[in-house]
Amino acid sequence: MNNTQSPHTGKDLPRPGNPDPRLSDESRLEEFRRVAAEVAADAPTIAQISINALIKDHNPLYDGSSQSAGRAGRQSGNVSELTAIAELKPGGADRLRRIFNLTGGNFDGAQRVSTLHNMRFVFFDDDTRIIFATAYDGDWDTYINDFATKIPELMDLLFANVVGWPGISSPDVKDYIAEHQIDAAGWFVANPQVTVVDTRRLQRTEQALDTFLDTMASNDAVDPTTREALRVLAEQVSEPTGVDY
Repeated sequence: MNNTQSPHTGKDLPRPGNPDPRLSDESRLEEFRRVAAEVAADAPTIAQISINALIKDHNPLYDGSSQSAGRAGRQSGNVSELTAIAELKPGGADRLRRIFNLTGGNFDGAQRVSTLHNMRFVFFDDDTRIIFATAYDGDWDTYINDFATKIPELMDLLFANVVGWPGISSPDVKDYIAEHQIDAAGWFVANPQVTVVDTRRLQRTEQALDTFLDTMASNDAVDPTTREALRVLAEQVSEPTGVDY
């Protein structure tokens, strides 16, 4: 057996830097299936089952992607990720904990950034370093601009505890963030096509529909056909549905 063969199957493996010219026109899905099959050839049975599940046809509403979010980070559908690691100033973790305790660890004010899904802060290495991780809609530059224009005071309050933080209004802030950011090797989003704005609109729609159904349920003037249609509608919208993968 040579070093281009699988140690498990004895089959030839693709040689790095020497792609098969027949693969030049393959689609992204075909490439994914091919690479998954190559990986599965060296994987235990349980791993092969998992890999096959990754390429199973599924509802296009949940289709993601793997592309750049711009200057840094990865994007799936409409949703992007940002993970940055930085050194904390002496006492920085304690100061941040006091701030987090005052808010119960919650930052409702950050909702002013309408593209922000979530953000989290994690201390490690005996409180000497911090991980800042967030998910957001759209591209990297626009997201950083949103922080700078919509919640600048909050950003400086928090990140003033990080070594080298230039200030959110500094022309160097994007360089600073990009230098400390690490792209995700893998990035999964359950609903990659749904933005924060979409989620809020859907919540408002659900509340309005509930109010409408309650009002119509108490309306004695509704004819039997309409009442039955409303009953079916109410059942359909209230029934939980799992993600159809």
